[in-house]
Amino acid sequence: MTEKKRVSPLMFVPPVIFVALAALFFIGVGRDDRNALPSMLIGKPAPALAVEPLGGEIFDEAVLRGGAVTLVNFWASWCGPCRDEHPLLEALAAEGVAIYGINYKDKPANALRFLDQLGNPYAGIAADPAGRTAIEWGVYGVPETFVLDGQGRVLLRHPGPLTAAVIETSLRPAIERAAAAE
Repeated sequence: MTEKKRVSPLMFVPPVIFVALAALFFIGVGRDDRNALPSMLIGKPAPALAVEPLGGEIFDEAVLRGGAVTLVNFWASWCGPCRDEHPLLEALAAEGVAIYGINYKDKPANALRFLDQLGNPYAGIAADPAGRTAIEWGVYGVPETFVLDGQGRVLLRHPGPLTAAVIETSLRPAIERAAAAE
């Protein structure tokens, strides 16, 4: 008589675990949660600036509370996505949008070379060599852009690089709402 070999149910556990982990990984890679990152600053005054001059230029909180809608863009020369979004910042500046740049943990010579090569869309620039201002603003990483109303209140925070779609669906509507409220 031939004896049937029994298959242990435990043999199915490793493949099931593998398939479950692969599915979680696949779902996680495809998610874009950048806009889900909370910002405690929305509706509140922008935090103080602990910045240094970059190339002789600097701006302060008074500029950000000067009555006009402004953008504050945290960037760095070593940041690839910052390079990608730069032409969009230049286009916004050409439209008359006041953009203030805060160079994050960068060497001043590299930052100035970056602006010389790609153009300077900023109405004012400053350096945050230690990242102190970025921490106060809740920056997760560069690039990151904030829309401020004329009183210097944060209306919108966009983590990550700007794209044409982000500008049209998020940034521009926030700028228009702020301008209409003035």
